Amino acid sequence: MIFRLGYVAMTLNLEKCSPSGTVTVTVFNKLPSEEARMYRLRKITRSNLENTLRILRYNQALNIKVYRFTSKLIPLATHPSIEHWDYVSDFKDEFREIGDFVKENNFRVSAHPDHYTLINSPDAKVIEDSIKDLDYHVKIYEAMGLEDYKYKLVMHVGGLYKQKKASIERFKENFVKLPERIRNRIILENDDKSYSALDVLGICKELNIPMVIDIHHHNCVNNGEKLEDLLPEVFDTWNNQEFVPKIHFSSPKSEKDFRSHADSIEFGEFEEFLKVARKVGRDFDTMLEAKNKDSALLKLSEELREVEWVNEINQAEFEITEG
Repeated sequence: MIFRLGYVAMTLNLEKCSPSGTVTVTVFNKLPSEEARMYRLRKITRSNLENTLRILRYNQALNIKVYRFTSKLIPLATHPSIEHWDYVSDFKDEFREIGDFVKENNFRVSAHPDHYTLINSPDAKVIEDSIKDLDYHVKIYEAMGLEDYKYKLVMHVGGLYKQKKASIERFKENFVKLPERIRNRIILENDDKSYSALDVLGICKELNIPMVIDIHHHNCVNNGEKLEDLLPEVFDTWNNQEFVPKIHFSSPKSEKDFRSHADSIEFGEFEEFLKVARKVGRDFDTMLEAKNKDSALLKLSEELREVEWVNEINQAEFEITEG
């Protein structure tokens, strides 16, 4: 039984390597000319793409094969001010170089559209903007040559809008209307306020969507469901998918600020989760959502070496022995 560790977007161990450079709409609109505005956008985009490739090369050196792209590769990507800009053509070589590196080294990459991407909203404009955002993310994959649907987008169900049942039905109705190129990329995650793991599991089973269970969110919102009862069914939603099941893991910042993510992973919590996963007996990947990014991953990696029933394969890949 194998599990791998990954992290989100930013590395703390490479200098001047942000893949998320941006410009505010206010600053953008104050630039003196269209030429100046496009120069700023292209400069930031080039830096973001170069840094993304630097991060992937760094990850490859450390055998970190699970990685989440930032949603901010293209500054102001869905803003009406730049709808005319064909950034895919402008940076086709850079996009393709990233995609080729991903495929050549068998990375599992993903993206996570922001919290305002809500396809269960009762507001038609919100739905329109959400689909535009999803289309942007898929367009990035396609520009990279990552046409295979195994490269996913993580989403939450959305808002409650004071009517949970109706909001779930609206999600289902809007999901099946999405273009195939978007719909087949989506995987669903439970959140920390509104939709429990059991809620999301029901939707995923009905619509045949893979589910990412966020362990921290499950601890925030549940109705007494036990993780050991949920995990086998959650993992089964990945049957017939090319990649193994994936989970999200983070630790609470504090007892008072329980929903926020801590800088690092609390090792005891992660070890307890592994004991549950060990009973399921399936390979899985773990996206660590810690503020310290790759540093948190490497710290956890060191701590895992001390567990008798966990064997290190490399810094980001481990084998759990039977027990």
